[in-house]
Amino acid sequence: MENYAIITSGSKQYVVASGDVVRIETLGKEKGEEVTFTPIAVKDNNGLLTDKEALKDKTVTGAVVRNGRAKKIVVFKMKRRKDERKKRGHRQNFTEVRITGIS
Repeated sequence: MENYAIITSGSKQYVVASGDVVRIETLGKEKGEEVTFTPIAVKDNNGLLTDKEALKDKTVTGAVVRNGRAKKIVVFKMKRRKDERKKRGHRQNFTEVRITGIS
């Protein structure tokens, strides 16, 4: 990975490069819409930039590929010898974004 950026979305951080497809928390955008992220670090030919003043004019752009739901995970709680059991499922919503450029 030559040039990459670290972006923040939905209280999580992602390392992305141009052309990557990233699955992030739901953004509320439709398929094909443009998304802009502000990076917290960028590595390019000049080195790693982490200074806020140097990153002020840097942006990471992407396009929404699809919105969907992840596979179901099973949440099972049990207290032994108490005849107490709970079985629940959860499916997390996500948005897939293709990174189109780091500038």
